Amino acid sequence: MSHDHHHDDTSFADLLDLDGDVLHEYWADALSFVRRAAGDDQRQRIVDLGAGTGTGTLRLAHRFAGAEVIAVDASAEMLHRVRAKALDQGLADRVTTIHADLDEGWPVPGPVDVTWASLSLHHLADPDRVLRDVHAATRPGGLIAVAEFPVQIRFLADEAGSALETRLLELFGRHQAERLPELGSDWAARLTAAGFTLLDERTFDIDLAPAPPAAADYAAIWFGRVRRHADDLDPADAAALSALLDGDGPGSLRRRELRIRGARTVTLARR
Repeated sequence: MSHDHHHDDTSFADLLDLDGDVLHEYWADALSFVRRAAGDDQRQRIVDLGAGTGTGTLRLAHRFAGAEVIAVDASAEMLHRVRAKALDQGLADRVTTIHADLDEGWPVPGPVDVTWASLSLHHLADPDRVLRDVHAATRPGGLIAVAEFPVQIRFLADEAGSALETRLLELFGRHQAERLPELGSDWAARLTAAGFTLLDERTFDIDLAPAPPAAADYAAIWFGRVRRHADDLDPADAAALSALLDGDGPGSLRRRELRIRGARTVTLARR
């Protein structure tokens, strides 16, 4: 996910950490997909654009033995977490960070072999310019992988909860459409327009039931963000949402059956 709109939001960093934890199977499958596409080539320089708290950065470092992995993000707090994790996992000698706003220009010196951009390009003012910059920086034969979500993640398993969630997501979706006009773009077409050759595209379906233990914390941060941006909530829906977020209350997320459903699409292209 991208973070340039959330510089001072610790809860967003927590959300990203929980995303890596709760959706660890998706992350493993998606990055294995990227690793297989790279083949036996010696991929020495990897860039994670909009790296967040480093879920992709660190998994890539583990999968590409010996590679230098560069995490780029506009949030200093996010990159602090990346460095702490890299140190903890014995990767500090291979993981570096660059604090930069991609809308202000391409920040990575030297050639690149693999670029991973997860839920970040739709936050940019001009993603096409950034993709052209990535293309120019990529060695011939190098890869780019763009991960985005075709549908929003959902958490509530019961019929009434699912109906509430649908209404909340409709309101939240309208807010996102205004704030993030690039959301839902045809990234395969945009990669081709930037000069890349499309290799493959795969949608990873997410369906976790029962949800893992950290799912309630993940859902609580997510619904908290929805509440801040879902204007004009019906009073009954506002009350139901407050009950979901009421700590350990009887209608709270921690006391409900959760089933995490969603999808993420990874598009691979080659220079």
